[in-house]
Amino acid sequence: MSLLEDERRSVNPERRDPEHLGKVDVGSIPLLDSHDSPYIEVRSAVANTDDPMMPSSTLRAWVVGIILAVLIPSVNQFFFFRYPTIQLSWARLHWPLKLYPICKAWARYLPGVSLFGMSLNPGPFTIKEHVIITIMADISSRPAYATDIIAVQRVFYNQHPNFVYQWLLVMSTQLIGFSIAGICKRILVAPPSMIWPENLSAAALFNTLHAQETTGTRGRGGISRERFFTYVFIGYFFYNFLPSYLFTALSTFSWVCWIAPNNVKVNQIFGGTHGLGMGLITFDWGVITAFFSTPLVIPWWAGANVGIAVVLFYWFIVPILYYSNVWYSAYLPLVSSQSFDNTGNIYNVSRVINADGSFNLQIYQSYSPVFLSVSFAISYGLSFASITAVLIHTLLHNSKQILTQSRRSLSDQPDIHARLMSVYKEVPDWWYLFIFLTTFAFGVFAIERWDTELPVWAFVLALVISLVYTIPVGVIQAVTNFQVGLNVITELIIGYALPGRPIAMMMFKTWGYIPVYRALAITSDLKLGHYMKIPHRSMFFCQIVGTVVAGTVQLGVQAWMFSHIEDICSPHQKDKFTCPHTTVFGTASILWGVIGPRRLFSHGQLYYGLIFSFLAGAVLPLIQWTLHKKFRMKFLKYLNFPVVMAGLAAMPPATPINYVPWVLICFLFNYVVRRRHMLWWLKYNYLLSAGLDAGYAVGTIVIFFSLQYTKNGTIGLNSIQNWWGNTVYTKTADYAGVPAKTLPEGGTFGPSSW
Repeated sequence: MSLLEDERRSVNPERRDPEHLGKVDVGSIPLLDSHDSPYIEVRSAVANTDDPMMPSSTLRAWVVGIILAVLIPSVNQFFFFRYPTIQLSWARLHWPLKLYPICKAWARYLPGVSLFGMSLNPGPFTIKEHVIITIMADISSRPAYATDIIAVQRVFYNQHPNFVYQWLLVMSTQLIGFSIAGICKRILVAPPSMIWPENLSAAALFNTLHAQETTGTRGRGGISRERFFTYVFIGYFFYNFLPSYLFTALSTFSWVCWIAPNNVKVNQIFGGTHGLGMGLITFDWGVITAFFSTPLVIPWWAGANVGIAVVLFYWFIVPILYYSNVWYSAYLPLVSSQSFDNTGNIYNVSRVINADGSFNLQIYQSYSPVFLSVSFAISYGLSFASITAVLIHTLLHNSKQILTQSRRSLSDQPDIHARLMSVYKEVPDWWYLFIFLTTFAFGVFAIERWDTELPVWAFVLALVISLVYTIPVGVIQAVTNFQVGLNVITELIIGYALPGRPIAMMMFKTWGYIPVYRALAITSDLKLGHYMKIPHRSMFFCQIVGTVVAGTVQLGVQAWMFSHIEDICSPHQKDKFTCPHTTVFGTASILWGVIGPRRLFSHGQLYYGLIFSFLAGAVLPLIQWTLHKKFRMKFLKYLNFPVVMAGLAAMPPATPINYVPWVLICFLFNYVVRRRHMLWWLKYNYLLSAGLDAGYAVGTIVIFFSLQYTKNGTIGLNSIQNWWGNTVYTKTADYAGVPAKTLPEGGTFGPSSW
């Protein structure tokens, strides 16, 4: 009998009745280190025991969770339309900290009376209640992407759809992803190799707060994990006042540019705003984690792939293209996420559309084609390449595993955590199927009942794209913490298929991209529940209730704002409700839905060459796989082209100053410290990540509401806000985005006809 077969026999999946519940003893199961995870990262952060009798889905958890599902999206949606903005999110790990004393006080002071057959005070506040509340907070903190469609319809196209349409649209886009997550969880949640690194620091924090034992708590002296976390949290909370308010030049710390503020090439090489960030330094944790999760939870091999991408594409290819003036890019900033006209100014999309939102070809031909900075153009090329790379890579490296897992049930998994979860009743697949069919009907009704110009076949095609990509993208994210975005490819497809239909373009992009994003967000939470041993059905209900409540609240807050805030979304709105995200979303609807990709990427157009990135993305993983099979080179084993290409998805608006320190910290802690000081790494690494994230988040909120939002930002206007350390970086060519080439007064660049 094989070890795997022996292990499977050691757990009886049929023993689900209460008499068999209790502390699950797995110490006698002989599979490697069979009483713990085969992955050291998981062992250091996740407890390998469970008490199935521990309360989880209590009245306390539901009351606090629903309050958060109302509060968080209300605040987030309100600030979503304001610049500067702030978003309340548990991703920075501050909600678990805030919830802990509140719920501990509930457990201590409230009476144990019953309401609706549930005890108002079920006893001590448990780790499982804490996780359920936090997952509801996480679900509600993620914005409903479809609300941007509704905002753009009002601001750009003067359309005012009713609330029924809005609710059906939001619920369809949010809950279809929920149903896809349920269908894919056998492949993306149960296997131990699907680690989902972002959950490890959260698990470490939960286990620390509730004094659960993990491998990281054993085998090393020193201060306790609780005290270590407290020191890091308090330390960074106070330190954060330096780079975030008192000395903001520490954030990008482009000190070379301060010495030569008007030297364009120096600023382009060392600058952190529109430059290549070769200064390498930042003293702001918020800059390091501004566009992606903490580097302390990312495997070093994945971080190394990102480092390769930065050096190859942004420190080698981008400068060559830029200073060779390819795509006329030398007339534009080196790094920018804006689109430009042939005078080097930001493209005025309002000039090329009619009052009804349709495209005016005659004015377009007399105005200008669209130009992109070289970094933005390369970003599109990498996005195209990642779409094919993720499919080919998954087919070559993970197809056997996916087929095997798709035939297994959760009880068949060899992992200790799956065995512990096998005592809980599963969620039937038909529950997820019912949600899918219901929300599919919502979508069909919304696009058919109202004038959206999106045919049903396009709606189905968008969902097919989501279904095809969820597992490949999920496999990459579960292992590396990087997600391949589908927004660009969906814009490209619908822009060619249905040109001149901006509303249809936005809807197709949302249904083609957001179900994947939502499915993987839900799946990530399912994995956290898997690690923390939350019953499957409790997870199902807390996720679906949180999604429905949060989506409805976001729509209500948005409707109130458009009805009560004067001049909302205007460029100079007096209270700074200028709607930056809505403006970008609306501009994209015009570029892709009105002007269309045919005038950007088709044969004979300026950026036609980027289309060949699809071919490169398909071929490179195949070459890497073939060479590794033949030569067994260790380097090739860890080379992951989907991560190389998708790892730079945030650039721009991110710049290398966000990436390079991130890679260096990943190398320091997940290679050097892990190899040389393993016991320290096991005990403290994920707590260090949680403490830095929480200290930054809470500190930033305090700074924003006490010093920046108060009195309309006038506190210290003529003192602290204007001293050298807060203004020196704003007086450089990097900050201004000065291009390498300048035009004479009234001059233009680019092709003579388009």
